[in-house]
Amino acid sequence: MKIINLLILVLLGGSMGFGQVRGVTHGQEPTLPKPFSGPTVANPPTGNPSPGFTPTAPPGFQVSLFAKGFKEPRYLAVAPNGDVFLADTSGNTVYVLHDPGNGKASDGRTTFASHLDEPFGIAFHDNYVYIADTNEVIRFPYDPKTSKPAGRRERILSLPSGGMHSTRTVVFGRDGKQMFVSAGSDCNVCVESDHRRAAIQVADPDGQNARIYASGLRNAVGLAVNPDNGVLWADVNERDMLGDNLPPDYFTHVPDGGFLGWPYSYIGKNLDPRVKKKRPDLVAKAIVPDVLVGPHTAPLESTFYMGTQFPASYQHGAFVALHGSWNRSIHSGYEVVFVPFNNGEPTAKPESFLTGFDPNPHEKDVEGRPVGVAVAKDGSLLVSDDVGNVVWRVSKK
Repeated sequence: MKIINLLILVLLGGSMGFGQVRGVTHGQEPTLPKPFSGPTVANPPTGNPSPGFTPTAPPGFQVSLFAKGFKEPRYLAVAPNGDVFLADTSGNTVYVLHDPGNGKASDGRTTFASHLDEPFGIAFHDNYVYIADTNEVIRFPYDPKTSKPAGRRERILSLPSGGMHSTRTVVFGRDGKQMFVSAGSDCNVCVESDHRRAAIQVADPDGQNARIYASGLRNAVGLAVNPDNGVLWADVNERDMLGDNLPPDYFTHVPDGGFLGWPYSYIGKNLDPRVKKKRPDLVAKAIVPDVLVGPHTAPLESTFYMGTQFPASYQHGAFVALHGSWNRSIHSGYEVVFVPFNNGEPTAKPESFLTGFDPNPHEKDVEGRPVGVAVAKDGSLLVSDDVGNVVWRVSKK
């Protein structure tokens, strides 16, 4: 990706107390704090949504309830006919939610597939629905008009299971010829024995000819293909326990053959002192991520906005759901951010879009945690929340 400007680093303070790197790097390695220079703590949130809680969107937008009553609503995907597919991960079920549009709540719900194994990623290709379970990618033939299965599930790609990270994501390239699948590491910092972990695989749509597309990504939970140019992007959860402000999580383009540093280095060539095995050859080619979204913010799903309901400034940009920290003395994340794009490249730092999930970052209680983001058929934004176990809709007033 070409360098189009100098490094933009924004140190955010305010209610979070500690400086937080958030900005666009344009390929330049930022100056980061030294390892262990800040607190290293476990500070998991307590989900405690208030009665009647509704998150806050910018002026000119309204937030309404789209669907509720799930066990753990996570990944969202909108089918070609406008139906909304939702992975209820710990419920081991994928639901179909009918979307009436016009800012209204879903008026129908059916079960597409059940008895799954921690489903997360969902994608559509030809007349198949692809679902990424924690140990495999499966697909179902389906009727694209009714969103109903038209045959039995087919296992097309086995995946490593167990370990620290269980989410698996599947997306297709713009031309539909390549299927991308991500799997996170099975530890915080280690040298993996299975090369499919902390990596993105690419395969044919039937799962054949699988190979490693990119590596060194500790946990690339979200994958998204930019419709403008077909470039693959990933939002990545970086390593823990280096301090409150290390390292930043990120959202970045991922080239074929790219290496992003894990476990040997982070955000370029910044070495992790806990890794005893040295690989200077890999560190030398570690890519600096494009967009830093802040340390421990936990980006999960991302989507490019190609709708027309929102103002023009949002078109072609990306929304990223930040699930929020568990190991920072003062919470970070717990919001949906927007990254402006122009000609396929990010142009400015992430800006807060959907907030209010964590009104007091100094306290454990949180109102919600965003997970999935998807653009509905009417151009509104759908956001899943696995604390309130609901799906929100953000639409223009």
